[in-house]
Amino acid sequence: MGVDYYKILQVDKNANEDELKKAYRKLAMKWHPDKNQNNKKEAEAKFKQISEAYEVLSDPQKKAVYDQYGEEGLKGQVPPPDAAGGATFFQTGDGSNVFRFNPRNADDIFSEFFGFSGRLGGMRGGSPFSGGSIFGSFAEGKPMSSGPRKAPPIEQKLPCRLEDLYKGATKKMKISREIFDASGKTLPVEEILTINIKPGWKKGTKITFPEKGNEQPNVISSDLIFIIDEKPHNVFTRNGNDLIVTQKISLADALTGYTVHLTTLDGRNLTIPINGVISPNYEEVVPREGMPIPKEPMKRGNLRIKFDIKFPNRLTAEQKSGIKILLSP
Repeated sequence: MGVDYYKILQVDKNANEDELKKAYRKLAMKWHPDKNQNNKKEAEAKFKQISEAYEVLSDPQKKAVYDQYGEEGLKGQVPPPDAAGGATFFQTGDGSNVFRFNPRNADDIFSEFFGFSGRLGGMRGGSPFSGGSIFGSFAEGKPMSSGPRKAPPIEQKLPCRLEDLYKGATKKMKISREIFDASGKTLPVEEILTINIKPGWKKGTKITFPEKGNEQPNVISSDLIFIIDEKPHNVFTRNGNDLIVTQKISLADALTGYTVHLTTLDGRNLTIPINGVISPNYEEVVPREGMPIPKEPMKRGNLRIKFDIKFPNRLTAEQKSGIKILLSP
């Protein structure tokens, strides 16, 4: 096959357009000759190879020829599957068709990819590359003054049941976005994103999928951010890492003792006997029956049981005298 373009870009044969762009962006910045003054000759050769690999693998027709016939097929020794842009077709003396791939200038590809208005070769005197300033800004995470801007993130709430946040869960989200095809036209695509919810995650936790927004010319696509939201539960309320439950009980139960029966968020049955008097502000704390703590999987918060005591609306004279006798010191 000659040169292995997949190996040069460090991608596999099923790499999608997004993965090819990321690979080219990373390697082109690493091996740009202006960033490698001490080994410029080696950098120029690698930079040219990276650009050529990206040009071929990002074009479906060139990639098809390369996958079938290798580099030799691209550069003139086999007939093509059909005509493609960036290639020349002509007939030889014996009448056979020849496909001839003409790699574009590596600086042109770089300039086009990063949104510069002209060839770097013609800009070097006063370009943002002199002195390595553009590479410095990349390293520090600052935006390039003349490069593509990043589109603002897209945020979307992800409502979760308390059971999912207790046990952990996997959610599949279908998204629709627009991407560019090889000819530069936009086309809609659908993707399924997998979100692995970890036990104990709180409301407000963010999950980021980089560059999953619509593609636009000279703009880096938006990040898609899902923000965990908590659906109300009909039994438990969450407070940090603790779970709170309120039991409605009668005054008689509050005075004589009560047994709490609960089903936990993972389906276990708890029986908690309370033998003392339950006052209106009493709270029973059950250790380690609260929410998991994400950074310490072996630990959990507490379960806090509160009580709503129902007092009788009225008492008969007989009940009043009986209670007085029973409760008198």
